[in-house]
Amino acid sequence: MPQFNFATVRRRLEAREASLSPHAVKSASGRGRAVAEEPSPVRTEFQRDRDRIIHSKAFRRLKHKTQVFIAPVGDHFVTRLTHTLEVAQIARTITRALNLNEDLAEAIALAHDIGHPPFGHAGEQALADLAPEGFRHAEQSLRVVDKLERLNLTLEVLDGIVNSSKVREDIFAEAWGVPSTLEGQIVKTSDAVAYINHDIADAVRAGLISEEDLPAEVHDVLGSRHSQRINTLVCDIIEASWATAGEEPDANTEVAIRMSDGVAAAANVLREFMFQRVYLLEGRQEETERAKNVVRVLYNHYSQRPEEIESDFVILDDPPWRRAADYVAGMTDGYAQATAERLGAPKSGDRLASAVTDKPTR
Repeated sequence: MPQFNFATVRRRLEAREASLSPHAVKSASGRGRAVAEEPSPVRTEFQRDRDRIIHSKAFRRLKHKTQVFIAPVGDHFVTRLTHTLEVAQIARTITRALNLNEDLAEAIALAHDIGHPPFGHAGEQALADLAPEGFRHAEQSLRVVDKLERLNLTLEVLDGIVNSSKVREDIFAEAWGVPSTLEGQIVKTSDAVAYINHDIADAVRAGLISEEDLPAEVHDVLGSRHSQRINTLVCDIIEASWATAGEEPDANTEVAIRMSDGVAAAANVLREFMFQRVYLLEGRQEETERAKNVVRVLYNHYSQRPEEIESDFVILDDPPWRRAADYVAGMTDGYAQATAERLGAPKSGDRLASAVTDKPTR
């Protein structure tokens, strides 16, 4: 009996990609990796990237990192890991509908927040203020997969990761870069679709807002329930971006991921509402400052004493500030708080804890 050739599996998977949109990225003709490798016998290159990300240490730590609320009491608040899974699910739905490369979108989505520091955006802002070269979580996510864990991912995935962030003003603003692939653009948009919706649910659960507080334009255009809003946004993206599916070639139609004007406007209204009523709420500033102080204590200590860093998640040849930033950014919320307390930060009686708890659902 002849020996089975496993490479047949990969070639069959790559052949299936030939039926994707002409605007999709095909794994066999992608830009490759910085360091060439023998191909997997049973996976495409983007499937291989996805698996490497899932098996990384940094990915596992996302389950104990804050999304919006710091140390909430309850099991139903969104963590950085559950957010990541929601982004991946939404991105896969849109990518599949548009006949683009679902494996590429999934890989980018799973790693887009992998470098996020503890305590959500409070921790990110603290590191941005402290580090000599600043700090952005998208750039740190790239650094994690490329330098710290050395996953040797494909260039398309790296591009999607580093260009995944958005500025406050507009979901489609280009200030922090635009992914070069449509799949990357879908992930960037899916990130906003995910967080503006699950953050509403968390804010309602925390008692900060109610569904009735949302702007009328949001209710009228996007819907009055969580599932309605996500469905409206996803379906609108698919319809507005249909040219990317390649089924109706038209030289006069721009191939890009977008929303219709009305839905995009409502989505931006919702984002601004969340900034004003939840993300930057004055009543949460004390909690935010205490979280930032934990990061300051850690960064200042380890940047002055880098020899005390006990982690393989740093590069020894880097300057002390860089090693400290990498070490602190990789910490989970609980580990960061416990370590800061050991170093002299306020102890148990003043522990960080949001005054939020799970409330019964109706």
